[in-house]
Amino acid sequence: MTSQLFSLLAQSELINKYSNNGIRPEGSSYWFAEQASTIAADVDFLYWAIFWISTVFFVIIIGLMCYFCVKYRRREGVQPEHSSSHNTALEIFWSVVPSIILVWIFWEGANGFLNSRFAPEDAEEIVVTGRKWDWTFTYPDGDQSTELHLVLDRPVKLILQSEDVLHSFFISAFRQKMDVVPGRFTFAWVNPIKTGVFRVACTEYCGENHSWMRTWCHVHVSAEERKANTQWIKAEHKPWENGDRLYKMHCAGCHNINGVAATGPALNLIWGTEEKLIDGTTVKVDENYVRKSILEPNLNVVAGYGPVSKMQTFQDRLDDGDINSVIAFLKRAKIVDAEKAAFDAAEEAKGASGGAALVPETKAPEKGTSDNK
Repeated sequence: MTSQLFSLLAQSELINKYSNNGIRPEGSSYWFAEQASTIAADVDFLYWAIFWISTVFFVIIIGLMCYFCVKYRRREGVQPEHSSSHNTALEIFWSVVPSIILVWIFWEGANGFLNSRFAPEDAEEIVVTGRKWDWTFTYPDGDQSTELHLVLDRPVKLILQSEDVLHSFFISAFRQKMDVVPGRFTFAWVNPIKTGVFRVACTEYCGENHSWMRTWCHVHVSAEERKANTQWIKAEHKPWENGDRLYKMHCAGCHNINGVAATGPALNLIWGTEEKLIDGTTVKVDENYVRKSILEPNLNVVAGYGPVSKMQTFQDRLDDGDINSVIAFLKRAKIVDAEKAAFDAAEEAKGASGGAALVPETKAPEKGTSDNK
């Protein structure tokens, strides 16, 4: 049981919502995730080489130290033995051999570093945007997603940027990590050699929800399969579904929809409520309030979340259609599960008639109920 616990703590890939009941993926080990990129094997080889070289020297040095401590310990009536002041052959050996090993380690490390930093000329480019506390991936065709989608055996150059603070982008199965710095671009590249789903995490402390700034990397067998998972056509989805996608891309890092407040209030509880602001006034959460909060987050800051809102403005990032979708998502998130079907039917009728449709009366969720869809 204890060994299983330590294995779980050491192997982050076990905590994978796409894996087979949390079973360790084939090819992974106690220390490392599975090798899923072209550079992973080289990184692991050098790690284990340094580990075993260090282990051998540790055992030799500590063993000899213990032996000499016992053999030459001070004993009553025994005089110290005469010893030579130096041994030229031994001194050359313990100077030259470690130097050769260190030069070899440097050479292998430098080659590995350069190979992991400079992408091939024909590499596909994907823009990775980090913000508190989520990731957005933008593909060459303009598609966006909150989970990274790659194609097997296709080199990819990752162009990394941050919208707020310092983050660090890390895919353990690819052995690739790079800081994401506000105000500048950084770069990394990968070439996946195994299909599957691999964990992506932020490894630079970036605030109170840093540990939740994680997502997944999917490696597909073809570009067509990847496209099917990244393409999003708004006209083919209901307004609230478009809003749900926007929530996952821009809001989920700070707002829950399970009734529990985080950096911001829980979004499934606020629609239609009267919120008290930091200036003592109250405001109803309706279409106008949501629009103002998205475009000017410091205009109406709710009490308990100030004095300055931690939310960024979406002035140039969301258009009127996107805001309408978010509003539809908030309305549906407030409704208890039993009424969601009626809400969807009303939305469909509204779209079919081209006019307004009656929306079912919104009830506050019962205690303990929430929408996690």
